[in-house]
Amino acid sequence: MKILVTGANGFVGCALCKVLTGVGHEVCATVRSKIQGSPASEQIFVGEIGAETLWDDVLCGVDVVAHLAARVHVMRDKAVDTLTEFRAVNVEGTLNLARQAAKAGVRRFVYLSSIKVNGEQTLPGQAFTEQDVPAPLDPYGISKYEAEEGLHKIAQQTGMEVVVIRPSLVYGPGVKANFLNMMRWLHKGVPLPFGAIHNRRSLVGLDNLVDLIVICLEHSAAANQTFLVSDGEDLSTTELLRRMAAALNMPTRLLPVPQKLLEVVFKMLGKGDLAQRLCGSLQVDITKACTVLDWKPLISVDEGLRRTAEHFLRSRIEVAKNPICLI
Repeated sequence: MKILVTGANGFVGCALCKVLTGVGHEVCATVRSKIQGSPASEQIFVGEIGAETLWDDVLCGVDVVAHLAARVHVMRDKAVDTLTEFRAVNVEGTLNLARQAAKAGVRRFVYLSSIKVNGEQTLPGQAFTEQDVPAPLDPYGISKYEAEEGLHKIAQQTGMEVVVIRPSLVYGPGVKANFLNMMRWLHKGVPLPFGAIHNRRSLVGLDNLVDLIVICLEHSAAANQTFLVSDGEDLSTTELLRRMAAALNMPTRLLPVPQKLLEVVFKMLGKGDLAQRLCGSLQVDITKACTVLDWKPLISVDEGLRRTAEHFLRSRIEVAKNPICLI
């Protein structure tokens, strides 16, 4: 089977291409810059993805598209009109690709969306499901939801199958952003005031997410369905930090500052969003994926954290041996 993977040089895309080629698929990878040693069968340079991007040559002979490329949610976004910027790539770019894919005879279009389509938080014990009314709040989540809606219309009009996957927070070897910063602080042994947080949050390890994507590329029951995905075990921020510290082989130095006090302090500092991510709950129910696709998470949370920590520590050793890479 020939599979087009967009965003192939991204965190998820690299891992997906490696798995797909490993099981014998022909992988056509679209990238914004060429990757040395890429596992993909073919790399094709694509600039900014938008409403005018031409995909005819790329889609020739493709059976299935895994669309991972997106303008991602970033902190302190400097765009003047962020929603317009997100829509240009995540909505117009996605639907342009989908229309051309349908015209080229592509059988299935798998779209990596976001749990932000459901919303930003849940009450403890009341996990998001696929049946919930979408309630995206930020420009990124809104753009992902609008893309989903447009894809469903294209599926109805053309007969091309569409599968939507909404992952919770993704972590794994090579993770960046806040998760990487968390590991850095833990590795330094700095005491952190997060020892008394009693929220519940769903995460998804990179291996588990990629495994579900691979299944959705082929499983007959996935056609025109939406799936939420996580590791199947929810953690509090405090528990996550303790388990991550153990994976890093570091002592846990967490101060039991009351959660309510933390929330007040963060809000006073103008960091209410950070308070929500650290103290709020966001749980997802993966029952549908487990029952409809007969899927279960490939690895446990602890194994996912171990692999993430192993990569982090190995990277630090490599940097120490080759300091020129810091320049």
